[in-house]
Amino acid sequence: MSAFLVLNGPNLNRLGKREPTIYGRKTLDDLEQELRAWGTANGVQIDCFQSNHEGELIDRIQQADQTYLGIVFNPGAFTHYSYALRDAIASIDCPVVEVHISNIHKREPFRHQSVLVPVCLGQISGLGLAGYRLALEALLEYVKKQG
Repeated sequence: MSAFLVLNGPNLNRLGKREPTIYGRKTLDDLEQELRAWGTANGVQIDCFQSNHEGELIDRIQQADQTYLGIVFNPGAFTHYSYALRDAIASIDCPVVEVHISNIHKREPFRHQSVLVPVCLGQISGLGLAGYRLALEALLEYVKKQG
């Protein structure tokens, strides 16, 4: 079975509690269950990991290069300043799609810039939790095209 990794960065463990008018009422567990069900329906394994710690996310990215067909990554606030995460993504061959629940380009000016997207396959922003599924669909199609 092929596998994808879904990574979530800082504060995403607070989904359902943190600013529900922006991020919704579903929890991270709800999201992960939905993504795993999508994976089962599409013949792929979905592994999920969340951390508030940059180094743990870097470790997972580096390990993913040998294990996964692709990564869906919501880096949270690290999006805007983590050159260490950028370098980790740039160092692997595994494609990464950056995902944001809210539209970062419609929010505070400091959120408009992503230092990660230049080394990612693409970015999905502002489509709520559906963005994760759309990122998985895009990765699955990308991988199939790569053969």
